[in-house]
Amino acid sequence: MQRICLFPGTFDPITLGHVDIIHRAKSLFDKLIIGVGINSTKQPMFTIEQRTGWIKEIFKDIPTIEVTSYEGLTVDFCKKTGAQYILRGIRYVSDFEYEKAIADMNRMLVPDIETIFLTCAPLYSTISSTLVRDVIRNGGNARMFIPDQVQF
Repeated sequence: MQRICLFPGTFDPITLGHVDIIHRAKSLFDKLIIGVGINSTKQPMFTIEQRTGWIKEIFKDIPTIEVTSYEGLTVDFCKKTGAQYILRGIRYVSDFEYEKAIADMNRMLVPDIETIFLTCAPLYSTISSTLVRDVIRNGGNARMFIPDQVQF
């Protein structure tokens, strides 16, 4: 059986922390799906086309990585794609508490899907998409936090 993992997120924008997690996780699975979530309650800074396009460009030379967008429950998307694992990156204890609550709910909904947590490399622990958006909105230079492929 093929080991398929979903790495869900809004990736608004994708950061070097996300890229680090993806590179470290890619060898753990036969296929890693990066699922760019569409959340009707959030107003993203960048379009779904921009976000998926950047991620596709970043990982274009890695055939085991697939990039797509989705709406709805993450566990439903896992069932649709055959993903048995959900990958989440953890920077701080507060991330773990939040992510564990989601993982527990997902497990109650679909017991066969496991959530895998990878801790962030220390170099990237302070980087978040929220902070990067704040830097961009306020005219700061966010280049040191995002891949070169992210253009705005």
